[in-house]
Amino acid sequence: MGETQHTLFPLDFNRSIVIEDRPERLTGDAGVLALRQIDQRLGLSDWLAAQSTDPRNPDLITHPQVELLRTRLDLIAQGHRDADDADRLGLDPAFRLAVSQRRGIGPLDEPDPSASRDTAGGPARSHGARLPHALASQPTLSRLLATLAEPQNRSVLRRVLLESAKRHLHALRKQTQRRGDDPRRLRAGTLDIDSYVVVVHGNQPGASYNGHYQTVCYHPLAAQFAPTGDWLDMTLREGHVHTAHEATMFLFDLLARVEAELCQVSDVRGDAGFPEEELLAGLEARRKPYVFRLKNNARLERLIEPYLHRPPGRPPAEPRLWLYEFTYQAESWSRPRRVVGVVREVPGELFLESFFLVTSWTPQQKDAATLLEHYRQRGTFESHLGEFKDAFDPALSSSPRVKTHYRGCEPARRYPSRDAFACNEALLLLHALAFNLANVARAGLQQTTGQGWTIRSFREHLLKTPARVLLHARRVVVVINDIAAYYWQCLRRFLATLVPQPLTTPPASRLSYAARAP
Repeated sequence: MGETQHTLFPLDFNRSIVIEDRPERLTGDAGVLALRQIDQRLGLSDWLAAQSTDPRNPDLITHPQVELLRTRLDLIAQGHRDADDADRLGLDPAFRLAVSQRRGIGPLDEPDPSASRDTAGGPARSHGARLPHALASQPTLSRLLATLAEPQNRSVLRRVLLESAKRHLHALRKQTQRRGDDPRRLRAGTLDIDSYVVVVHGNQPGASYNGHYQTVCYHPLAAQFAPTGDWLDMTLREGHVHTAHEATMFLFDLLARVEAELCQVSDVRGDAGFPEEELLAGLEARRKPYVFRLKNNARLERLIEPYLHRPPGRPPAEPRLWLYEFTYQAESWSRPRRVVGVVREVPGELFLESFFLVTSWTPQQKDAATLLEHYRQRGTFESHLGEFKDAFDPALSSSPRVKTHYRGCEPARRYPSRDAFACNEALLLLHALAFNLANVARAGLQQTTGQGWTIRSFREHLLKTPARVLLHARRVVVVINDIAAYYWQCLRRFLATLVPQPLTTPPASRLSYAARAP
């Protein structure tokens, strides 16, 4: 009695089904609360907000920097790629609870419930009306991206990726630490490095045609820490550059930071686009072991040709594999290097197949079989990279646009256009950080359920949980169905073992603003 109901969509195939609109707090993204809990345990948003600069006047802002960062990261993690989605989800109760610094029921305070809807039943935000604790609007998030695109803030975004991997690793090692182990660093760790393509539609600065991929794109370079599956760093590059372009500068600085914070000894894995003289010689000079795949060429084919013959007899049911070692020096190399040739049977194929690995490990340190097994573990990285491109495909669409009109009039002065390439790189780094947050939760769910989870399946089964949000006795009750509750219970068991990380105290200006917030 007394409830406002609107029949929205009649169904001819079954008149017993009625679709109605009711003024209730419903959400389809309840999993964002689990992401906030993980973020709270790791302290990443607070660390990022404390380290980055915010040029706004604290007395004139509505949303603190940390809330804006959480909003952007949570939108990306939930699959909402565009900042415009913040306007559509501005009144979503789960998002408002997850990103807000306020405690209690404060994030859901609404002076007038009828003010949250327009006459057609849609969000009032579409007409310019705003609730005091709604999500930040799209223009505000766009200004955040412009702020993060500043050189010092992009440097912080890069450091927070490694910081997230470090905090994830430290929290996990507290569970399995043995006496005498370094609580913060592994003894050894592997870095996987690769490039990939972000297809671009438009005239974004730096986007160009790549003949190998036959598309207009950006060509980012990325590195991941194999023990945890977290991104360590990413850099945005122009679309036409080679795979190994700027890889030495990117990798050498990263290796130093990894060995200072993640592991005592590190090694590098990569595909056939990277083994150039500058990179190989630099790794050898720094005594960093590596294994890269080599592109097949006529000289390598001649070296392996004597071994491309099947042994006599009927082949077994399982495909066979043979390993051969030799010394090889490419024309661009300064010296010969150890190469392992891999010859294998392919089911259904008459001829044997071969490929080659170049390494700095000696046979005494890693024999051919161990080396091949180590390189094959790179398949996990390839899977993570595929998941990132599939579930976190960044829309790098920032372009320089000079404002010619403001409220129907020509502005008094023309403001310089922002660095669109830097904005796109900052957005790429935000996507990588959102992946790291989701990866922590995904790894925890795999640990507690004993099942394999992709990022997409994790998002669909847990992050996109529908829920009803109730206010009762000064408490917020989030009601989910019993099917989703099983996975939430599994995630809860993992969160109980996730050791909280120390939070960085914000600067005085931000602390004073937070203290003044109602």
